[in-house]
Amino acid sequence: MQHEPAEFAVGMRPRWATFAALNAKLVGIGLARFAYTPLIPAIIGAGWFVPSQAAYLGAANLAGYLVGALLARQMTQIRPTATVLRTMMLLATSSFFACAVPLAFSWYFCWRFVAGLAGGTLMVLGAPTVLAHMPAARRGLAGGVIFTGVGIGIVLSGTLVPLLLGIGLAQAWIGLGLLALLLTITAWGGWPAGPAAIATAVAPSRDRRSSSMVKTLYIEYALTAVGLVPHMVFLVDFVARGLGQGVDAGARYWVLFGLGALVGPVIAGHAADRIGFRAALRVAYAVEAIAVGALAVTANAYGLALSSIVIGAFTPGITTLVLGRIRELLPHHEHAQKAAWSRATVGFAVGQAMAAYCFSYLYARRGDYADLFVLATAAVVLALTINLLSAALTAQPAARQRRVPSA
Repeated sequence: MQHEPAEFAVGMRPRWATFAALNAKLVGIGLARFAYTPLIPAIIGAGWFVPSQAAYLGAANLAGYLVGALLARQMTQIRPTATVLRTMMLLATSSFFACAVPLAFSWYFCWRFVAGLAGGTLMVLGAPTVLAHMPAARRGLAGGVIFTGVGIGIVLSGTLVPLLLGIGLAQAWIGLGLLALLLTITAWGGWPAGPAAIATAVAPSRDRRSSSMVKTLYIEYALTAVGLVPHMVFLVDFVARGLGQGVDAGARYWVLFGLGALVGPVIAGHAADRIGFRAALRVAYAVEAIAVGALAVTANAYGLALSSIVIGAFTPGITTLVLGRIRELLPHHEHAQKAAWSRATVGFAVGQAMAAYCFSYLYARRGDYADLFVLATAAVVLALTINLLSAALTAQPAARQRRVPSA
């Protein structure tokens, strides 16, 4: 008979713990990363920074995210996991108040980096810390609820930021900081006391074919991250300044992006249940490539809206599919699954950070958003190509094995 985790059995409140992890995603990713996107036009318009600097500040957050994802498990070896999570939420909250003061570019860069570091750490540790102490029957629902924090943060940033900007740019940062502080306080006592079940090494897989496909999946996931960057970093500025429609119009599309992010994990999971994670991933790559590429060739309102919703859905939705595919490829290897997911998260962060800096540099040199969407589309198409080639190449040895008669 399988026993429930000790912390749950002695009275851990699962709803509060789930809410704490949702808040961590909301503060560390939904607000600390995505609230910056609708603020970019106002930052430029107020003369705080020039467009190229504003783009690099967005990239600083993604670089910090990578560092946080890399160091998260090491942090838990020094301090209790709950302490690390609380500290990261406080750091993310502090970054909002620090950014309300328009000091030097280096000041802003450091705080955007810190916000990203907090977000990367919260992404790696938050959900596993809670789900490790949940009974198996509740993990699916709890995980789905937790990942809605990203979409909620995007919707809140798209609705609150324009209202707060009506008061002032500094006041907008302070308002976001107060919201993050409230969420941090309400999550404070919800974290389980025990350590998170984070793997420190990959258990050897008995299936070389599956192991090879997992490694290929890391590359695909990183390339998918490249494809998402133009929307995540530049969407609002593209609409507001690139198309000349203003900050309010950009914020409306950002809200659509957030609404997509709210339903993306559910839709992706439902599709995978029907057609399998491998097929769902291929469909996702194809649809993502079309949705990203559309903005390179059209500024039609319907096209913009549809592209915003679809890419918003895939921002957390692709995570559901990749995690499910890892579990498919490594069945009955729980430690290998967790370690593979950690590596995939780092790969995704590398793809985001590299793309953010390269795209920021390209935009600073050329000032053309179309180039960014074309390159992002090419990255997703490459991910789909690698997926198909990997499946074909790994299927050939298996087919030859089946044709060889047994001794």
